[in-house]
Amino acid sequence: MTARRAGETSLPPMAECVVIGGGVIGVGCAFRLAEAGVDVLLVERGELGGGSTAKAAGGIRSSFTSRVNVELGLRGLAGYSAFSRDFGIEIDFRRDGYLYLVTDPADVPAFERCAGLQREYGVRSHLLDPAEAKRLLPLVETDDVVAALWSPDDAKATPDAVVRGYAKAARAHGAKLRTGVEVTGIERDGDTLTGVVTTAGFVRTGAVVCAAGAWSGRIGELAGLDLPVRPYRRQVVFTGPVAGLPESVPLTIEMPSAFYFHREGPGLAMSFSEDDGVPGFDTRYEAGEWLPRLAGLAGRRIPAVLDAGIRTAWAGLYETTPDRNQIIGESVLLSRFFYATGFSGHGFQMGPATGELIRDLYLGRQPAVDIAELDVRRFGTVDTAPAEHNIV
Repeated sequence: MTARRAGETSLPPMAECVVIGGGVIGVGCAFRLAEAGVDVLLVERGELGGGSTAKAAGGIRSSFTSRVNVELGLRGLAGYSAFSRDFGIEIDFRRDGYLYLVTDPADVPAFERCAGLQREYGVRSHLLDPAEAKRLLPLVETDDVVAALWSPDDAKATPDAVVRGYAKAARAHGAKLRTGVEVTGIERDGDTLTGVVTTAGFVRTGAVVCAAGAWSGRIGELAGLDLPVRPYRRQVVFTGPVAGLPESVPLTIEMPSAFYFHREGPGLAMSFSEDDGVPGFDTRYEAGEWLPRLAGLAGRRIPAVLDAGIRTAWAGLYETTPDRNQIIGESVLLSRFFYATGFSGHGFQMGPATGELIRDLYLGRQPAVDIAELDVRRFGTVDTAPAEHNIV
């Protein structure tokens, strides 16, 4: 959590651009815009990084199944590898890699295509046989594994440190960051955006960036727009010390269950993707039927963890779109309304690229990555982007 600064709820009467949301996407956009000379105001209903970013696993990867996601992931890896140098804040960037354990033979061709696509961009991803995966990570059982995808250059970092770094840099370039301020209305004159109504007052502006994560659907409604982003709860447990745990543990994902684990201190953080069920903003941790299912997955894959016990647990929100791909672009229905949301669990790793994309869209530049397929209008046509296969 970021401590509130004195006077941080006082708002200027106007700003060139208002960024809604203070997670890694919002503060990254605010920094890049301010760096480019834009008068930026960021408003966040809670604390900076206190939403989904606070509960992010911190993974950074290029191991996706579409061109645009591989490109955005690579830009994230590049940005975070240089973050401590560029921003003066240590984010514990470690290239421990990503390891996908494939248990369904029908999934192998998709992972072969994934590795081939990544190699086109210079990534060292390649398939392993079960014995090679076992040698790489002796902790795991591989009896039912048919193949594994190993991406050694993928990494992990600390999300709240990144938020602090972006926020500090944004302020240094003149951006105003206000916490404890909720947006309650967006005013427009026809298709022209005129201002933002908040719990701390009205701000006149001609541009808005919606980076509100799981709350983006509501922001879209306030603007009279449909942003198909829905919140779904995801739970994580943290174990006590695990015997034989190596210093370097890849972020490991079993497919198709999407059970995953990574090192967290002397133990592991573990989770799996539940059926989405009913969307909502409930972030209470409830063991219920979920914990026995997790224990079953963990016990089969990493038996040593069963003796470690649970140290703590929490629940957070995924901001999910129908095709599990993010929506990034500018509205054609409301002038100067930009959106960067719906990352479906991948927002942290795409933060560096997204700030640059929104800056370029705002300035009327051609973005470095072709993001046409991420436009929200794809959901209104039959020609939608292919669903992302590697969901964690």
